[in-house]
This record gives sequence, C-alpha cells and structure tokens, in this order.
Amino acid sequence: MLYLVPTPIGNLEDMTFRAIRILKESDLILAEDTRTSAPLLKHFGIDKKVFAHHQHNEHKAVGEIIRFLKEGQQIALISDAGTPAISDPGFLLVRQAIKEGITVQCLPGATAFVPALVNSGLPNDKFCFEGFLPVKKGRQTRMKLLSTEKRTMIFYESPHRLLKTIEEFIQYFGEDRQASISRELSKLYEENVRGTLEELKNHFENNPIKGEFVFCVAGGETAQRDRNTE
Repeated sequence: MLYLVPTPIGNLEDMTFRAIRILKESDLILAEDTRTSAPLLKHFGIDKKVFAHHQHNEHKAVGEIIRFLKEGQQIALISDAGTPAISDPGFLLVRQAIKEGITVQCLPGATAFVPALVNSGLPNDKFCFEGFLPVKKGRQTRMKLLSTEKRTMIFYESPHRLLKTIEEFIQYFGEDRQASISRELSKLYEENVRGTLEELKNHFENNPIKGEFVFCVAGGETAQRDRNTE
C-alpha cells in the first residue's frame, strides 16, 4: 500500500488524526526534505525510517520503492507542506505504482490553493490550477494562452519573482483585472490582499515580500461581466 499523506502548510493543528495514524503504521516514510519533516514527525511522536524523495532523485528512486511495496511494505509519502504531487514530487511514483497494480490512497488534507481560492472572493465554481509558471522557456507562451482563459486562475509564486509576475500579468491580463494574493496561509501572519493587479503591484512595492504566495486571478469572462455591470 502506498499512502500520500498531506501535512500542514503552516499550522500543526491542521494535521489529521488519520494522517498521524498512517504515518505511525507505515514501514517507511518518504519525505521531500528529511530536515523539514523531522520536527513534524517528532512533534507527533512518529519514529520511523525516513528516506528523502525529491525532484532530484525521484526518477532513480521509483524502482526501489516499487520493490519495497511489492515486498508488502506500507509506505507513506509526504512533502514539505501540503498534499504530495501538487507542485511537489509524487506523480511519478503514483503512476508507476498504479501500473504495477499496487494500491494507492491519497488522504484528504491541507493544500494551499483551496483556502486561497475561497478567500479570494473570485468565482470558484470553475477554476484552473496552474501551479508554478515556467521560469524561462515556455513562460511567455503560457501567458499568451492564459490571456483568453475564462475561469479563475491559480498560481504559486516565490517571493523573489512575485513583482515580476504581477507586472507580466498586467501586461497580458490588463491592470484592472481583479486578483487576490495570499501568503503565510494558516500561520500567525496570514495575509490576503485583494484588488486589481495594479493595486496589488502598489501594495507589494511598498510592503515586505515574505513567505510563499498563492496568486488567484479572475478569468477574462469574469472581468468582462464586472465591467458590464458597472
């Protein structure tokens, strides 16, 4: 059995009882960064073998992990925060496990984009999750394609690229496009900033840019509908 176990994105109280039980019952835990997972596991009294499973070794490690699973071991995969395989390692292992007829279960739990979307106040009946945009190759092509997207769009972004991304969104979506940026979700200094892209740019040009960011941008259809009702 392969379990994908979500871990808190900030607040440890968001860890589920089932997640703790599965981790305690597992023969082996795969962690994106063992240094990050160590305090979490210690906090919940989980003392198990932990191996690193990240983007730099996941291709090589899949074969050995599949062998362990076929031998009857129960393995749990966790990422540094949130749900594994959502902009984190996990997809390759899940795909291969399914091919090999191994049972895979993903526990429900924390993931950053859901609270950010709900907090945004933007339409959430239909949306598209883009995760991290390409850093270089393919970035502009992706932006052009998204310029015609009608659904609310969700992105992850790092602090050092946030302002650049806002400026690019203004270029492709227009400065009046409604958006919301959430940071430090579930933590003490959680912040949700809403407004036009131009207003968000002004805010973050004049305030510290710290933490990990979830960026929600209204779709083109929403923007046009809002203009029609003014």
